[in-house]
Amino acid sequence: MNFTLLKELFAGFLRTRHLARHFRRLALLDTLAQTGVSREVPPALTQTLVSAATAETDALLQQLDSHADGLSEAQAEAVRARVGLNEVDHEKPLPWWLHLWLSYRNPFNLLLTLLAAISYLTDDMEATVVIGTMVVLSTLLRFWQEAKANKAADALKAMVGNTATVIRRDPSADAAPIFERYYGAHIHVKAARRVEVPIKELVPGDVIVLSAGDMIPADCRVLTAKDLFVAQAAMTGESMPVEKFATQRDAKAINPLELDDILFMGTNVVSGSATAVVLATGNHTYFGALASRVTATDRAPTAFQSGVNKVSWLLIRFMFVMAPLVLFINGFTKGDWMEALLFALSIAVGLTPEMLPMIVTSTLAKGAVVLSRRKVIVKRLDAIQNFGAMDVLCTDKTGTLTQDKIFLARHVDVWGEESDEVLAMAYLNSYYQTGLKNLLDVAVLEHVEVHQELNPVRNFRKVDEIPFDFNRRRMSVVVSEREDHHELITKGAIEEILAVCTHVRHGDAIEPLTPELLNRIREVTAELNEEGLRVVAVAAKEVPPSKETYGVADESELTLIGYVAFLDPPKESTAPAIKALAEHGVTVKVLTGDNELVTAKICREVGLDQQGVLLGSDIERMSDKVLAEAVESHNVFAKLTPAHKERIVRLLKANGHVVGFMGDGINDAPALRTADIGISVDTAVDIAKEAADIILLEKSLMVLEEGVLEGRRTFANMLKYIKMTASSNFGNVFSVLVASAFIPFLPMLPMHLLVQNLLYDISQIAIPFDNVDEELLKQPQRWQPGDIGRFMVFFGPISSVFDITTYAMMWFVFSANTPEEQTLFQSGWFIVGLLTQTLIVHMIRTPKIPFIQSRAATPLLVMTAVIMAIGIFLPMGPLAHYFKLQALPPLYFVFLPLILLAYMGLTQAMKGIYFRRYGWQ
Repeated sequence: MNFTLLKELFAGFLRTRHLARHFRRLALLDTLAQTGVSREVPPALTQTLVSAATAETDALLQQLDSHADGLSEAQAEAVRARVGLNEVDHEKPLPWWLHLWLSYRNPFNLLLTLLAAISYLTDDMEATVVIGTMVVLSTLLRFWQEAKANKAADALKAMVGNTATVIRRDPSADAAPIFERYYGAHIHVKAARRVEVPIKELVPGDVIVLSAGDMIPADCRVLTAKDLFVAQAAMTGESMPVEKFATQRDAKAINPLELDDILFMGTNVVSGSATAVVLATGNHTYFGALASRVTATDRAPTAFQSGVNKVSWLLIRFMFVMAPLVLFINGFTKGDWMEALLFALSIAVGLTPEMLPMIVTSTLAKGAVVLSRRKVIVKRLDAIQNFGAMDVLCTDKTGTLTQDKIFLARHVDVWGEESDEVLAMAYLNSYYQTGLKNLLDVAVLEHVEVHQELNPVRNFRKVDEIPFDFNRRRMSVVVSEREDHHELITKGAIEEILAVCTHVRHGDAIEPLTPELLNRIREVTAELNEEGLRVVAVAAKEVPPSKETYGVADESELTLIGYVAFLDPPKESTAPAIKALAEHGVTVKVLTGDNELVTAKICREVGLDQQGVLLGSDIERMSDKVLAEAVESHNVFAKLTPAHKERIVRLLKANGHVVGFMGDGINDAPALRTADIGISVDTAVDIAKEAADIILLEKSLMVLEEGVLEGRRTFANMLKYIKMTASSNFGNVFSVLVASAFIPFLPMLPMHLLVQNLLYDISQIAIPFDNVDEELLKQPQRWQPGDIGRFMVFFGPISSVFDITTYAMMWFVFSANTPEEQTLFQSGWFIVGLLTQTLIVHMIRTPKIPFIQSRAATPLLVMTAVIMAIGIFLPMGPLAHYFKLQALPPLYFVFLPLILLAYMGLTQAMKGIYFRRYGWQ
């Protein structure tokens, strides 16, 4: 991996660390916790968390053998020895030998190894070396490319470490009362101290200190809390931070994600502070249970793997039919069964596209290098082709389609008209509050022009604050304007603000809040909600400057001023990326845990036409059969659990689609693994990155289109080799069968077949660098074994026509019709066979006219010319005797161009017929 890419990788992981210590995923509307997640963890773990949430603090600490001042170092070490490190067993790197075996293991490599062994046992060293070289090169190339990418990612991830602040108790503190009793002297012992401990060294019973920006390092029970708000988006898909307390308020809660005093590994503190006791670490955490479930499941075979296997077995079955036929025909007609066996073995080698593993791997590796320059890390080479075959892209919304940044979209009066006064009031409220400053406040405070106009430092003085809480769902500040009067400004959820309002401001007039006005207000706010905006109401009232302390009771008889509405805007690259994907035959479907109103708004913003919205509650009631139909007719799925996402992806695959999934949270991990191609970003949670096949180091979605096109180029070049090899091999074998039946000697020696095959294979090395016609990139491409078989039978016999023509020419024109003249016959067919087999590359690489309408890349043109020159040189040069060939008469080279031109003309004509009837993949 080059140095520039290494730096980008490192920067990506540093950004991961930075964002993990701040806001992970905040969106517009408060969303219900996704209760479906809890069903994906063991019931015993759920019960343990619920019990810990409702237990008395002293009883819980005693149960954990802990203390309010934490564990001593010795106690922590003892527990660590018993329970292990605080690490989740994510997908661990394979040992090198297992990775090497998996790189080697495919049908062709196994078959080629068998053929190499047979060649070795029959003393055919040329064949042994040729076949063995192909196997070794293809295996090592795949092993090296994948190992290099994985090693770089692992090394960079290891550079990023986090610590937790732990309270460590001095064991001598327990002995202090005993010393005082015996010696009558007061002994000062510092009972506890705060230390920074690597997160992996935490153990159950540790008491930790949390503050804004900290990651939650394990599953914990809150002991003390002050304005503690935690972002659980990575765990639940929930948009807004949730407040946590030191007690469980709802004793009937059974869903762990709804517990008020339980913190989960993988989440982070948005604001406030707390102390908490560690309940569980590593795989025993809620996060660990989900992660283990994801990684314990074997990946389903991808479309690429299934396609390669089908094509491989098609060609292998063909070989198993044709090679015995050649053996028996030559054995019976020539009488030399050993020579017939060697010839049949050479035919088997010739029929086997031994370069396929190497061509596939080198083509994929070239695609990975191209994408790495675009800051895309390819973890699994197969994902390159799946990119090209993908016809459905399922994507999460928050942080994937959107910027993960709240934007103040509207500030309007009660009737929905633009109002600067509403913005000014909201600004003062956000400016002077000291509690939770979420992204909504940040969005308001970004309006620096309001700050300049209001000049709050000079013109206002903060008097008091009534903090936000999730019962009232509102907060207030009281300011004094030039010491003339006090202004109580409140902002919060619509219904909660309306509950304390008695009047409405309409322009300069203030009107009583009547039932008619209330209905109209609800119509206005509903319209804003339908636009996908989170609406926050702003109200105020003037009070005499008679007191300095205010409380919740003062939030009464307010006047509704208007609303501020917020949007999590889509990335700039989202709309053009979706359009580009649609133009290339890829359907985009949105799968999100957020609600349908927000999702609908984002879809409109990015130009995604809705074809029906399906909610998680609807999916719960559907059978697989009904849902399989619904996933085809709907493209927006909202309020989903991880299980819903995985199920949708699985059913789309079952319907015959090649499915990509893009997400960044742990709730996306199951779907990422189920998809043919999992795509994530470098700021995703670790388990999502591990489940993904592709990681974007930049958040621009336009790289998806580039990936699709690169995947299609890769596939088109692989398909060229398979089509060329399959059709030419079929033609050669057909020609051999005809020759074996009528000619009293072998039409070509085993050595000739192997040398011809080796030269042809060398000419194909440049295929991964070949150009691809733009028309072939417009639609998804996938393996179609049936099409390859039809192509092979359609074009194979064309070469046989000219092979038989060459037989006739050598037999009648050059009198090579006796066993004594077989070397001349074999030399003549050797050149024609090699040249036609090499030229077929240019004929079949495109449906257009080669060299005129579509020209191959320079490396392929050069390789073709070199191999054709070598093919002519071998019989005509000083090495001819070594290869059992001989020089051909000058008249032969008069006929040779005619044969080649006629071959190319007939092939082009047949291409037109084939293209009109079957198309051209």
